[in-house]
Amino acid sequence: MPAPRLLRVLLLLVALAFACAASGVGCSDPRFPHLDRVRELHRGEGRPAAEQEAAARGLLARLLPSHSGSFDFRVISADQCGGKACFIVDNHPLFDGEGTPQVLLLGTSGVEISAGLHWYLKHYCVAHVSWDKTGGAQLSSVPRPGSLPRVPSGGILIQRPVSWSYYQNAVTSSYSFAWWDWERWEKEIDWMALQGINLPLAFTGQEAIWQKVFQRYNISKSDLDDFFGGSAFLAWSRMANMHGWGGPLPQSWLDDQLALQKKILSRMYAFGMFPVLPAFSGNIPDALRSKFPSAKVTHLGNCNPRWCCTYLLDASDPLFVEIGKLFIEEQIREYGGTSHVYNCDTFDENTPPLSDPNYISSLGAATFRGMQSGDDDAIWLMQGWLFSYDPFWEPPQMKALLHSVPVGRMIVLDLYAEVKPIWINSDQCMLHNFAADFEMYGVLDMVSSGPIDARLSANSTMVGVGMSMEGIEQNPIVYDLMSEMAFHHRQVDLQVWVETYPTRRYGKSIVGLQDAWKILYQTLYNCTDGKNDKNRDVIVAFPDVEPFVIQTPGLYTSTSKMYSTKLSKNYIALDASNDEYEHPHLWYDTNAVIHALELFLRFGDEVSDSNTFRYDLVDLTRQTLAKYANQVFVKIIESYKSNNVNQVSNLCQHFIDLVNDLDTLLASHEGFLLGPWLESAKGLARDKEQEIQYEWNARTQITMWFDNTKTKASLLRDYANKYWSGLLRDYYGPRAAIYFKYLILSMEKKEPFALEEWRREWISLTNNWQSDRKVFPTTATGDALNISRTLYKKYLHDADLIQPEDPVSESLQTYNA
Repeated sequence: MPAPRLLRVLLLLVALAFACAASGVGCSDPRFPHLDRVRELHRGEGRPAAEQEAAARGLLARLLPSHSGSFDFRVISADQCGGKACFIVDNHPLFDGEGTPQVLLLGTSGVEISAGLHWYLKHYCVAHVSWDKTGGAQLSSVPRPGSLPRVPSGGILIQRPVSWSYYQNAVTSSYSFAWWDWERWEKEIDWMALQGINLPLAFTGQEAIWQKVFQRYNISKSDLDDFFGGSAFLAWSRMANMHGWGGPLPQSWLDDQLALQKKILSRMYAFGMFPVLPAFSGNIPDALRSKFPSAKVTHLGNCNPRWCCTYLLDASDPLFVEIGKLFIEEQIREYGGTSHVYNCDTFDENTPPLSDPNYISSLGAATFRGMQSGDDDAIWLMQGWLFSYDPFWEPPQMKALLHSVPVGRMIVLDLYAEVKPIWINSDQCMLHNFAADFEMYGVLDMVSSGPIDARLSANSTMVGVGMSMEGIEQNPIVYDLMSEMAFHHRQVDLQVWVETYPTRRYGKSIVGLQDAWKILYQTLYNCTDGKNDKNRDVIVAFPDVEPFVIQTPGLYTSTSKMYSTKLSKNYIALDASNDEYEHPHLWYDTNAVIHALELFLRFGDEVSDSNTFRYDLVDLTRQTLAKYANQVFVKIIESYKSNNVNQVSNLCQHFIDLVNDLDTLLASHEGFLLGPWLESAKGLARDKEQEIQYEWNARTQITMWFDNTKTKASLLRDYANKYWSGLLRDYYGPRAAIYFKYLILSMEKKEPFALEEWRREWISLTNNWQSDRKVFPTTATGDALNISRTLYKKYLHDADLIQPEDPVSESLQTYNA
């Protein structure tokens, strides 16, 4: 079974309708009358204006309680916005300086009002909003009530150029949302509204709905125990990639998640969002086969059938549409309504059993009939990722699927439009964030230009922009820009935008930090090599190969990508002659990035009290040291090949010291801690048994899972790796030490590297760590700025301290950045 490259993350998502299109909310497009009908239904069936205004006021009270009386929110009709979805920011006509509202915010929904609030805070108050783990909101720059900046006379009108602002994908629910309670979900929905998101996925709790549906076919809870995945692996059982792994799910989990989903949907509807519910893809439990032995069923996948994969009900079987109908109806009944938009992805990481276009067409038609039978106004939203990665999908197969649904009833999401959008071609596209891992990375130029180019292209059927990352709470600059693009009609001047970004993010204008961010924009956030950026740094994704397999050529083609002249003779991008592992990704001038770090360290005292600055500082220091560690590993392998035992021993210790020092650095900010992930998992348990199960799920997802044996690691090892304090010191460091032990033994005994013994001990370490109950901190410790300065001096100020013949020096150079 391949690594679960399901619905890869994107920073920029352009939603294209190959078989349909849509216009702005409130706009009429004669080509697609049904989409206009759905919007009208939503206005009629949705929450009244007063409730949407109340939702926006509640958001303001949570975000900026000191200014709850400074804003007046009102929902208006699209006719007042020129027929489009919009928000209007104006000076309040009744403001008298005596505690009355100063700013009037009008919008066509609660989302538009909230986005207008964010726009005003961002562009007039020089404020910033990001996830709590990435530093949270910077609101210190907002003037006190009564002294807020005035907008130009007559106000400002911002219209959406396209209808939708989409958010999430199916695996985000496992990589990021798995352990969330209502308190955390409330913050996320607030964040969505501030970013203008109106089309979010809403997948929580669906297992309880499936339980109700399958009960009608006499399928019991015990029958479903091997169908539903564990609490950290639901995304993959939902999409038929595996079954039962990490389970069984307790009934209390099903009940609690259903109750949570009702709160989530209620709040989304209160803002005027269009939550996207799941639909039936043909994925069925094995028990259904015994209940209906004549049903046409295909087993998906070719891996270990104990866990992979599930069964696909044939589209021609009458049960297909029947189950699809029941699932939609049960959701509407349980939730009390629907926004009429449903997501279904049958073949993500699963190739169809037949390539016959007629078969593909029949499957698509049956999938939609199941939706429509339960909701006559259903619209099918599907991910376009499969067209990008799977060579199975040639034009005849793509056409068969996309034309199987009536025009105006399907929306396709172009997941990788920031590099190789499907609206231009169907070639392999670049990925952004994998499995919520950590890498400072992006393509800001394409984030700015992509939505504009797609919308203005000939015969465009673009319906929206959005974000479909596998994991959140990373790279806040990219999401800040992408969410803003939902309201831009032309490209942003990125030179100006990036120059003002640190002022908004830190609350102070500091030229040195502006210069640093200009460098980061031109390096880390300017990846143009088209390669997938799944983090395979050696620390978090240790190579599981015999050392002589690793290539260490004598000269790297660009010394500007090296940290030092001594190490410039080695590849930083590790390679393997037989493709046994994926090498780290390097696309930028590391010397330039180190200079940006030096600017952070030099000017950091001026903003050291800023949580957003501390997050960025820790992340940037982590990024530079992680790439440096890759080079140290290359030097270890090179010394091993030259049979220099003393040098290998010294460098191995240097590597382990670096891992432990990185752990100390990461411990200084809440965004890089293992503890919250584990404690939030345990917090959802009703008893000790569930606590143990949920913690095992949480630990397993971020290390190794699915199909490992005692001497062979799973293909899914380190897929969801994390730079989290606790994980480095307790798992990644000890793992590297095991490899280094066998490396040195090989040299001392003059024997081949004991690959099987290394694997056996590593897998044993992993299994023991996954079952361990050690408690890790949930609050940060240490001074991020001082720690970063110390590590800069120790490792980066003079990387040439690593000499071929001498022990690794631990001396610290005088800080003079």
